[in-house]
Amino acid sequence: MVDSDSRGAASAPWARRSSSSLSPGGRQTGTSATYDQLKSSILDGTLGAGAPLVEVQVAKWCGVSRTPVREALKKLEQEGLVERTARGIVVKLRSPEEILDIYAVRIVLEALAAHTAADRRTELDLVRLEKLIGEAPQVAAEYVVTYNRQFHQSVWAACHNDALIGLLEQLSSQVARFPATTLTFPGRWREVLDLHTRLVAAIRARDADEASAIATEQFTRARDIRLELYKNEII
Repeated sequence: MVDSDSRGAASAPWARRSSSSLSPGGRQTGTSATYDQLKSSILDGTLGAGAPLVEVQVAKWCGVSRTPVREALKKLEQEGLVERTARGIVVKLRSPEEILDIYAVRIVLEALAAHTAADRRTELDLVRLEKLIGEAPQVAAEYVVTYNRQFHQSVWAACHNDALIGLLEQLSSQVARFPATTLTFPGRWREVLDLHTRLVAAIRARDADEASAIATEQFTRARDIRLELYKNEII
């Protein structure tokens, strides 16, 4: 699958730094630290789409041996954040087909999480969700992404299904590679707050079908906005 967005392809951070400054956060050891550093750099755009991930260079950048780098890259590949190409492992390229693929799965899983949350939620789950609904009108613009993530993580938690939560977290990481947030799209934040309020009401009422329908509505619209943002990004 070829993506017209290849702006990050030739500019890995280690290609722009001297060997004396290859470890941006100090020396780290272990696969976990290397994985965290690479994943964070992919999600914040330091490692752009298409950036090459050569083991020896990444190892120097992270201040570790090649073994934890190899293991971290394997995990990132499983999560869909990097991919193997004819020229080696690179940060996965973005494309409209990928957006459709991710959301085809995400819509189903978010609907399932909402449906299950309505069936399994506890009183404590409701307290957390209703607290977030009450705080929503005061959320500052720079915190809407954090608030939205916390809200949906609370819905996931209310479904009490670790396997489902793990899949949703993986998909969320893939969506986070896209540079813009759908929440800044004109009128979208108001729509989202209304959908959140309706979703919590459905979960409170244990109306699983309604909760599922609301989640489907929200993430179908998010998919359409994401495609629009992608189109505007590459024009």
